[in-house]
Amino acid sequence: MELPPPHSPASRAAALAAGYICYRRGGPGRALGLRDLRRARGWDSDNVSRKYHLELVLEDLLDKDSTVNCTAEVLYHLGDKNIAPDVQFTLEGELKDTAEADNMFYNRIKSLEKELVAENIPDSHGNVSPEMQPIHLLAWVASGYVIWQNSTENTKFHLAQIKHVKQVKRSDEYLEFDYTILLHEMVSQEIIPWQMTVLWHPQHGVQVARDSRQPKHAPE
Repeated sequence: MELPPPHSPASRAAALAAGYICYRRGGPGRALGLRDLRRARGWDSDNVSRKYHLELVLEDLLDKDSTVNCTAEVLYHLGDKNIAPDVQFTLEGELKDTAEADNMFYNRIKSLEKELVAENIPDSHGNVSPEMQPIHLLAWVASGYVIWQNSTENTKFHLAQIKHVKQVKRSDEYLEFDYTILLHEMVSQEIIPWQMTVLWHPQHGVQVARDSRQPKHAPE
């Protein structure tokens, strides 16, 4: 059946697809967000799975004027909540090259005498300092993996904030960061702490080595 873009399940599938695409194509120099859902079709398969065909517009979070059209298919496995949805996508255009920015960030972090430690990104006013922007984008990209792995038809996750991040020194070429993030589940309005260990190298992209949902703490 044809679904108009405001249809809630389609918008949730679109948010999942955008997170997955960002994970596959993003890094500390580029993160992609959902600008618009232009068209959506959904159909069931014998109550075993549900598929959505989506036409999306994605935007560069650092340059909102830089957009790319995209088609994506999201397949939810209805019988087993432990299987991540299948996502396939095609970008209709070129993404901005980030090699120079990526290498500058990589060399800056590699040259630090003390491991990077930061918290509350963005701050309470929604601001991200320029030196923390790549750390924020890297978390946005890595959270796309967490969102993909943990989404169902009834969830819609969004990265709200980095509560804490610490660089972990390594003997190999990768950069490693331990993040504690807050995910906003927009259907239930729940704020969920999540830990993720993120590896990155300019030539090899983003990898989430470990991730786990964390217990909530009572407000101080």
